[in-house]
Amino acid sequence: MADVSLPHDAKAGPTKSEVRAVLLGKLALGPTDHFVEVGSCTGAVTVEAARRVSRVTALERKAERLQVTERNLEANDTDADVTLREAEAPDGLPDDADALFLGGSRNYEGVLDHAVETGVNRVVMNVSRLEVAGEATTAFRERDLLDEVVQFQVSHGYELAGATSFDSQNPVYMLVGSTARATDGGSR
Repeated sequence: MADVSLPHDAKAGPTKSEVRAVLLGKLALGPTDHFVEVGSCTGAVTVEAARRVSRVTALERKAERLQVTERNLEANDTDADVTLREAEAPDGLPDDADALFLGGSRNYEGVLDHAVETGVNRVVMNVSRLEVAGEATTAFRERDLLDEVVQFQVSHGYELAGATSFDSQNPVYMLVGSTARATDGGSR
């Protein structure tokens, strides 16, 4: 995986590189896919997706964060047709997405409803708070979207007194789903 350059700071995020690696594996993006990101923030996931697909739509509700996404996107090599939208989802979501990533938990139920209504094939949501992870899991189940919930934590080594110790990052709960469950009656 090529490094992502993020010279501009959004005062939030970015999705850590190890989390992005798992996320991209779960999304299984193909070269003709239209990928949608809700909550682009620094643009780290937008950049990664734009290296793999033909089209990206990134939504961000805060204008200053959308500008950070744009500047970080310009600092990286990508070939995709990228549309940046200042909007609070589900407003601004396209009707033709193949894969959708929710980087935050704001209005996620409306986003999941839109995904089901428009037949988004693959849906992944990252959550950092336990209570929200539980509520979001319920929301995925209620819409018959849930394939799996993955919880993981990344730790980075550092030198301490001539040996290696580890500094752990916050755990991430990743909800992975598909509308194929909702549209085929749940059989797989």
